[in-house]
Amino acid sequence: WASAMVTLASVMISVPLGVVCGSALGIASYRHPRFEALLRPVLDLMQTVPVFAYLVPILFMFGFGPMAALVATADLRDAADGAHHDAGAQSRTARGGVSPGQMAGCSKRQMLWKILLPSARSMMMVGVNQVIMLSLNMVIIASMIGAGGLGYDVLTALRKLDIGGGVMAGVAIVALAIALDRISQAMASHARVPKPAGAFVRRQLLPISVAIVTISTLILGMIVPAIQTYPDTLMLTMGGFWEALIKWINLNLYDTIEAWKVLVLTFLLVPVKSFFVGIPWAWGITATALAAWRMGGLALGTMALCMAGFIATAGLWPEAMITIYLCGVSVLLAMVFGVPIGIWAGQSDRANSVIGVIIDTLQTLPSFVYLIPVVMLFRVGDFSAMVAVVLYSIVPSIRYAAHGIRNVDPQLIEAGLVSGCTKWQLLRRIKLPLALPSLLLGLNQTIMLALSMLVITALVGTRDLGQQVYIALTKANTGLGIVAGLSVAFIAIIVDRMLSAAAKRAKHRMGQDAAT
Repeated sequence: WASAMVTLASVMISVPLGVVCGSALGIASYRHPRFEALLRPVLDLMQTVPVFAYLVPILFMFGFGPMAALVATADLRDAADGAHHDAGAQSRTARGGVSPGQMAGCSKRQMLWKILLPSARSMMMVGVNQVIMLSLNMVIIASMIGAGGLGYDVLTALRKLDIGGGVMAGVAIVALAIALDRISQAMASHARVPKPAGAFVRRQLLPISVAIVTISTLILGMIVPAIQTYPDTLMLTMGGFWEALIKWINLNLYDTIEAWKVLVLTFLLVPVKSFFVGIPWAWGITATALAAWRMGGLALGTMALCMAGFIATAGLWPEAMITIYLCGVSVLLAMVFGVPIGIWAGQSDRANSVIGVIIDTLQTLPSFVYLIPVVMLFRVGDFSAMVAVVLYSIVPSIRYAAHGIRNVDPQLIEAGLVSGCTKWQLLRRIKLPLALPSLLLGLNQTIMLALSMLVITALVGTRDLGQQVYIALTKANTGLGIVAGLSVAFIAIIVDRMLSAAAKRAKHRMGQDAAT
């Protein structure tokens, strides 16, 4: 409880800062299109730079301690995400609300405060929700520079390989995230409900009730110690179960696990790593630029050339190749396992309900939690990193595959049935081709999550760009941290733009341009 309250206090301070900064940027982006055009690539860069890279300059400016941790929790990605949602919300509102406001004679200030912001409140609350989730995700990272709370509990459990304590702290963060998520959604819904007429007490019943409960429990806590401090005798934990499970697996399945590990290392990881590490930088840059030009035109090719050239000139080409190798293998396995599961969920409501609960849990668990059982089962190394990345990044491949299958036009499916197609032919010839744009978006998101997790897996012995960011953090080397962080961000941006171009081309071939 004490750790959760420390975490909640950090979030309650950092989220308003992120929301205010993001809202200001969003309003400026809406009112000044040129500013939005300049801000957009900056926001994209901020959202793709690894979280570790933010800690290096923060540690340099504020030192080690609670202040640095608070600034890190309210990291600039919060403002970036808030600005993205605010600008989008106001743009959507403007389509139907500006003309009536102009006819009523509203000034620009009145248009903003009386029409645009109130109408865009529900969409902006989505941005607030994202800021909350990003802050909670940053809580664990910030524990490396002095933050307490649940993040420190997870980090301590990782250092001690205490799977029980790590899982319990991770579940506590998930519970806190769910509570704050539901509260933010309820606030958005409550704002649209008209207040009841009548006496003051009736109109302010909820705030009065909260105040009464708060004051009464505070007074009772001074009298009854069990209300102030939860009794140790009533505590429940799953820590013993997870410890026993890992111990049983290590005792009974160690040989089998090692055999599979050696098999994957020998026939997959080592050959792929040898190929990528052996790529000359000149050939790699040229191939990247040509592929980007072929998929997205001259502008995308030039951008890819400049970004890949930056990585090479910074002296990080070998580390970048290891990053791409680990990310590529992990994403390949995530898609191989995730897409069939998503197709199953897209065609079965019962499977979708069960799988939905599982992937929601996987998505909300902090990234550090994945490392504890992985290290205890597979030790450190590339194989452990790959397993952790696959578990963390498989969610989008499942979710987008299910979404793409479920959103195929029923009339086309009916036409296939009338033509005599079997279930396999319906899937192979109709559903999968039409779901291809969604599958590509899922691949894009899988790659983004894999890259973000690879920075975390530097703690288990990888030798990629993530380790360079981690080394910069431990040595307070701001220059190396920024350069390595930008290198990871540039890889993410190149892949994102190329896959986005491929998705647009796929939609064009399928005649889905109008749907976009």
